[in-house]
Amino acid sequence: MVRIRLKRMGRRNRPFYRINAIEKRNKRDGEVLENLGWYDPIAAEGKQVMLKEERIKHWLSKGAQASETVSTLLAKANLIDAAKWAAFVKLRTDRRAAARVKPEGEAKAGAKA
Repeated sequence: MVRIRLKRMGRRNRPFYRINAIEKRNKRDGEVLENLGWYDPIAAEGKQVMLKEERIKHWLSKGAQASETVSTLLAKANLIDAAKWAAFVKLRTDRRAAARVKPEGEAKAGAKA
């Protein structure tokens, strides 16, 4: 399966990422199928992301899955449905918050034991 994910570049304390199509089983910095753009989190607001939109759409149409971070970047660039992505993120964070909070019955039972 192909994933669209970030590959870390740059030096220490100065991150720079390439957005790549890469086989899911490969390492983060492993062999890349195709470079699809870059992301510079430290750059000025208008110059942080460069995307090859046609190639990204091509890979997504072939069944490639974007990582969470790349999905956020694609949603901001309107390459994927931003509302659908935001709903998914909200659902995921709600589930994580619910898993952290224990119901009162479980908390008391754990204290007695």
